[in-house]
Amino acid sequence: MGSGQLVTVFGAYGHTGRFVVAELAARGYVPVASGRNAQALQKLAAEHGLEARVATAEDAASLDRALAGTVAVINCAGPFATTTAPVIEAALRAKIPYLDVAAELEANLDTFAHYRERAREAGAVIVPAMAFFGGLGDLLATAAVGDWTAADEAHIAYALSSWHPTAGTRLSGAVSRERRGDVRLRYRGGRWERRTDETPTLRWTFPDPVGVREVIGEFTMADVVTVAQHLSIPDVTTYMTAEAVHDVAAPDTPAPAAADHSGRSNQTFLVDAVVRRGGAERRATASGQDIYAVTAPLVAEALERVLTGRTKTVGVASAGEIFDAPDFLHALAPHIALDLHPQGA
Repeated sequence: MGSGQLVTVFGAYGHTGRFVVAELAARGYVPVASGRNAQALQKLAAEHGLEARVATAEDAASLDRALAGTVAVINCAGPFATTTAPVIEAALRAKIPYLDVAAELEANLDTFAHYRERAREAGAVIVPAMAFFGGLGDLLATAAVGDWTAADEAHIAYALSSWHPTAGTRLSGAVSRERRGDVRLRYRGGRWERRTDETPTLRWTFPDPVGVREVIGEFTMADVVTVAQHLSIPDVTTYMTAEAVHDVAAPDTPAPAAADHSGRSNQTFLVDAVVRRGGAERRATASGQDIYAVTAPLVAEALERVLTGRTKTVGVASAGEIFDAPDFLHALAPHIALDLHPQGA
């Protein structure tokens, strides 16, 4: 456990950042709250007895001060298109690990493209998308692949009871749409395609009790980026239940509301990862409550494994690439219910 080690949480006062702060504290770390909003930082610091360090992505010196004396930084501040590179640079200067919870496709692609070689040469650890979108699906797909060295296709389907987006989700989505314009991204044949046609509507059979649901196909999430970086799978597709897509797209859908003492909403999820090779199929699923809250144990477990050397590589790495995927997933109990189905041939 943390044993009092200082960990900077950039964007600590955001919806997800607050869950991360609480999870780190529960594991024995001492979160250092950081971000641009001094008033919000001071309020959070007063509530939890934390040190607050004001910093902005535009001011490198302020980021250096925010990371001084800490063992790692977790970036929870979107839009990640703006914050990722400056905070990574600060982490490299401080020679500490960097993790983030980015769901923005473009930000994650940029992290791999711009920092993979540099981080590897420096022996640095950078783990992007260590969150519900990105990290969890990647770990499930990696666990499903098992001892296969390659597969033909991977499919990751999300069944959300509803999707009440945070302000950060809406802002990050707007930034992604601005960068992409009228195109959407799809990963086929081992390369990224820029598409202008409509996403298909399909039916997906989820494990019980969810069952058959209408989904939006090719609803490309961060998992497609992370999986494609380290698994030899030329076709990677993600799917989202149609009701959830409608929720997140509607301007009047409210933000998530706390339903228990921890601040979790009552929204539930089931993530179904299926990989296929020839006529064989392998599957891994995870279910739980609140996609934002579950990001906290995901990134905190990742941090703990990085700091204790339970990693398989250095540089910029996806969750399934740097960690033992089945072991990591089992460590997330009681935060998720896990089913690693009997593996096919």
